[in-house]
Formats: sequence, structure tokens, C-alpha cells
Amino acid sequence: MKMLELPFDDPVLIFAILLFVILFAPIVLKRLRIPGIIGLILAGVLIGPHGFHLLLRDSSIQLFGTVGLLYIMFLAGLEVDLNDFRANRRKSIVFGILTFSLPLSLGAIAGLYILDFPFASALLLASMFASHTLLSYPIVSRLGIKRAESVNISIGGTIITDTAALLVLALVTGSREGSIGVFFWARLVLGALFLGALVIYLFPIIGKWFFKTVQDNVSQYIFSLGMMYLAALLAEMSGLEPIIGAFLAGLGLNRLIPHTSPLMNRIEFIGNALFIPFFLIGVGMLVDYRAFLKGGDALIVAAVMIVVSFLGKWLAAFAMQKIYGYKSIERDLIFGLTSSHAAAALAAILVGYNLGILNENVLNGTILMILISCIVSSVVTENAGRKLAVEGARESQETAPVDQRILVPIAHPRTIEGLMSLALMLKDRKSSDPIYALTVVQDSQEIEARITEDEKMLEQAIHYASAADQRVQILSRVDLNIANGIIRAIKEVLITDVIIGWNAERSGLRRIFGSILDQLTAHTHQMLLVSRLVQPLNTVQRLLVLVPPNADIEPGFARWIRAIANIASQAGATVEVHAPPRVGRKMEAVMAQLRSSASIAYLAIDDLKSYEEIRPRIKKDDLFILVSSRKGGPSYDRELDRIPSRLSLLPGQSFIVLYPEQVQEQMAENAGLGGDSLASSLEGGVSSLLNLGRIIGRTFQK
Repeated sequence: MKMLELPFDDPVLIFAILLFVILFAPIVLKRLRIPGIIGLILAGVLIGPHGFHLLLRDSSIQLFGTVGLLYIMFLAGLEVDLNDFRANRRKSIVFGILTFSLPLSLGAIAGLYILDFPFASALLLASMFASHTLLSYPIVSRLGIKRAESVNISIGGTIITDTAALLVLALVTGSREGSIGVFFWARLVLGALFLGALVIYLFPIIGKWFFKTVQDNVSQYIFSLGMMYLAALLAEMSGLEPIIGAFLAGLGLNRLIPHTSPLMNRIEFIGNALFIPFFLIGVGMLVDYRAFLKGGDALIVAAVMIVVSFLGKWLAAFAMQKIYGYKSIERDLIFGLTSSHAAAALAAILVGYNLGILNENVLNGTILMILISCIVSSVVTENAGRKLAVEGARESQETAPVDQRILVPIAHPRTIEGLMSLALMLKDRKSSDPIYALTVVQDSQEIEARITEDEKMLEQAIHYASAADQRVQILSRVDLNIANGIIRAIKEVLITDVIIGWNAERSGLRRIFGSILDQLTAHTHQMLLVSRLVQPLNTVQRLLVLVPPNADIEPGFARWIRAIANIASQAGATVEVHAPPRVGRKMEAVMAQLRSSASIAYLAIDDLKSYEEIRPRIKKDDLFILVSSRKGGPSYDRELDRIPSRLSLLPGQSFIVLYPEQVQEQMAENAGLGGDSLASSLEGGVSSLLNLGRIIGRTFQK
């Protein structure tokens, strides 16, 4: 049959072969303790035109491969912690200079004096050594160490060295074609400045508008990919490589796509399952091992290229270790991430080969260097990354909370996404417990219809959390009183944190929020977050936190600070804390222990009357957080009960009233004290009696 003639050209058969390669290659090599990335590259060698000749490296493979490479850079930009990136920018610049200049110098010397190349050929060859591809980045992402300082520095250095290497390529080719002049430099400089300003400043504005306007999951994913391609295209038009644009697009959308969000999970899943493997298989298809069986100059050139490329990158990592006192595993991780050569190197060599600057031996040597560098990079990154992940796990066990069980009572379909999004941000990455979604049905005549409606809401909560790869356990309660149902669930499941919505409307008998929430604050000791979320949390730019005096004496002081740090980190927002000086200093100490990367500014206040001065500064893109206290708590002040009603008058403003965890015995002593608490208790009792009357009435009717 023509369909089975080699190489295969039937699109269905080609796609089926590639999918099975993507499926089985990592599984087989994993048994041999070899990284899956190597399996995909070697599979590309076997099925490619220089192997068993099953498939050609045609336009479809190149298209998907290009998407995969852009995806790697886009993910690197999305997953980098911007606060760490900003804090380490000087180290990134130093490393970028080292990882460019050392391989460039060694490569130029080797090209001139060992391979006896002309200056232009030696310089172009050296620029290829200086560039690298973050091919093993998916490994650090999988190991959960993508926020490590060594990873951040490697990413920053990649952009610097690749840009400089491509500039050398442009200079060599321009001099060959005689096109270097004022126009060349003006186009390059202005294009780079225009691209950076557009992507870093305009993309977040466009993204914020889009995510606020369009809530459809598919549309948000397509929008993210479209922005990646637009940035890559703009980079190409500016005379830069598309991978630079893709990385900048990731940085531009970084704050709008939280790392624990469903959208981030979709981006990572599709990239790691499809596009990135296509790129790796395409790299393997380039390898022509037969060129080296002939021996002679091809092997000498390849050997020199491989030795020089590894030596230059290792010296750069070693220099960073000595300058900044890094551990050996951090040095190895930097070397592993930056030692692989793929797209940029191949682009430089192909341009030089087509212009006649470099010969066929260099082209074949480059292909072999790409294969070996990808294998070495993957192995070194895997080994160093695992050691660093184990070290980080040991250190984190010392500061991790004992447990974290988050309860989200759900009462309305419109609030589900906001509350679940807050729960995902609040959830500690080390916690293995699911998020508990609760509905409480008040016993009444319409109980069956209400239970059916609540089941639909719980399904919606499960769907939202599962899109972010988070487990949800559903809870349903039938009770005479809504607050009693929630309190019973809290006790039964040993809940530590409660997230509940508030529509800013209050009933007649009230103390602060209304009957249900007032009963919760009075009869629970867990951390409670009363939330009104008007806009998506991923579009929040700043957390504005107001802290009362003596908040540091509350038993749950460290827990609510961790909560704010998690929200700020996931939302990519800055934090502005208004607190008394002593409380602010203790907050700084706790943040230091947590090693939070959030950007926090502390402003001193005397008391809670400062809220009137803060209120005019609250913007719609802010999330205002009031750290409150239950009556009888160390930091309780009557002013804390008045501020929520003032917040409810701010139209379109998102806010959270956070009640810290308190000692259970203290809550028992304070329960029922004071006229306001009595009003809440009376209201709950009246509600329970009315419901009991309804049940008795229905019994007599039957």
C-alpha cells in the first residue's frame, strides 16, 4: 500500500506515530532513570530522515517545533517570580555577561587557532557557543524548583546572552552583505526598545481588560497564545529572535495568570503534552550520525565544538559560584540549564552555512553538539534539581504549618469562581488536604429543590478547582439554621480556614455583617475571611492591608501573615501594610521566616482612625484587607466593627475582612458576652424557633 511506503506521508499515520512516541519514549527511558527529554530527542533520531526514515522533518514538524520552542520561553516568562527576578536582576546581568563573554572568547580562540577559521567564521561559531536554549526548563518546573534563585538567574542570563549572540550574528551577516550602517543600528535599537515597552507595559493593560471582560476559559487560553505569537512576531519585525518576544510576553502576562489558576494549568498541560515534545523530536530529526562514521575533519570539528561549548558554560557557572557563594548543586543547576544548545545555535549555523561563512563540517558538528548538549543538560539538571528539591523540602518542613483545611461555604452561583479562586491562592503548596466546598440547606418546604440547586453549585466548584489540578471534597448539610450548619461542618472536618462571601447587605438584627456571619464570628475560633470580590483576583495590582494595634499578640498572627503572603505571591500583587510600628516589625520578621518573595511596604499608623486617611487612596484595582478581631481578642477595637459598613459603601471595591485564628477556650469565655453578641444569639434562636414551627406545622398538615 502507498500509505505504508517510507517515508510516511499520510497525515493521520504521521500524527499517530508522533503521539505514540511522545507517550512511550519517556516511559521506557524513565525505567532506565534517563530524563524523558532525552527519550524524545533520541526517538527523533530513530524515526527521522537520518534514522529509520519513517518521517521527514517537513513543514508540519517545523511548525509544531517552532511553537514548542516559543512555548518553552513563554512558560519561563510566566512561571518566573517577578519579585525574585527583580531582586536578582544584578546577578542575572552579571551571569548574562559571563555566560556570553567566556564561551565567546573561548570559541573565537578555538576557531582561529585550532580550527584555523577566518575571523568572521570564528566569531560566528563563537556566538553559537555563547547562546543557549532553556531546553531542560520543564524539568525544574516538574520538580517544583522554578522559583529557586539559581533558576531565576539562569533565565535572566539566557535573555542577555541570546540577545547578544544574535546581535553578533546580525553584525557578521550584515558585514558580509555590506548592510551595516546608521539604518541598521537605528532599526535594531529602536526595534528592541519598542518591543520591550510594548510587551512589558501595554500587554498587561490589554490582558487586564480582557480577563475582566471575558470569563470563558477557552477564550482566555486562546488570548494568551495569541499574545505570545504577537510578541514573537513583533520581535522578528524588530530584528530580534521570536523567542525573545515569547519570553517578554510571558513576563507581560505574568501577574495576570496566577501559578495555581486553571488557566496556568491549561497552558502548562497543553505545552508539556504536545508542543514541547514536538520541538524535542524535531531536534532529534536533525542529527545525521553517518557524517561522523567517515572520520576525519568532521569528528575533529565536532569534538572541538563540544568541548569548548561545555567548558565555556561551566566556567560561567563556576564564576557565579565563586562570586556569590553558591553551593555546588546550585552551580550544577545553572550549568545544566544553560549548557543545552538548540534553536539559536542552529539558526546561527544555518545562516552562516547558507552565506558560505561556515562549511559542512561545522553544520554536522553543530547537530552532534545539539544532541550531546541536550542529553548532558537534561541529566545534569535532573540530578542537581532533585538534590535541590530534596534540600528545599527538608527546609520547608521546619516552617510549614501543621495542617491547612480550607472550607468554602457556597450560597450563590455568582460567587463560586471568586471564592474558589481565593481558596486556591490561599492554599499552601505543601498542603495535601483538599479544599472543602460546603452547602447548607435550611430545612423548609422547598428542601428537595434547594438540594438539587446546591448540587449544581457544588459541581461548578469541583469543575473550577479540577481545572487547576486541585482536589475538592464536597460537603452538604441540612440544618434549622445556616450558621449552625456551617459551624457543625467546621467542627466535624477540623477546618482551619473559612472563606465566605458577603454581599455587603445586612439584616435588621445585626452586629457587623448580618445574622449568619455574626454568628460565625462569635462561635468559631478558626481564621475567617469574609470576602466581597468584585473583580477577578488575577487583575488585582495591590493588597492594601490595615492592621490594628496588638495584632501581633493574636494566636493566629503567623497564619494570617502566611495567608496574605500566599495571596500576594499568587496574584503577583504588591503589598502595602498600614500597621503600628511594633506590629510592622514583627510582620517583617515573620515574612523573613516564610521567605516570601512578595514586595511589601510598611507604613506606620497609630490607631484604626487612620482608615479615614487611607480610604481616599483605595483604588478599584486594589484588594483592601482589614485584619479584624473577634470581641474579646487582644487586638479588638470597636472601630473594627464599624469599618466593614463603610467598606460596603465603596462601589465596585473588592475587600476582605480577616478574622485571625484565636484560642478556642478564649472564644468560649467571650461567647454570649455583650449586647451585640446577645442580639446575634437572639436572632439565631428566633430563626431556629421559626424553622421548628414550620416543621411542626408540616407534620400536622400530613
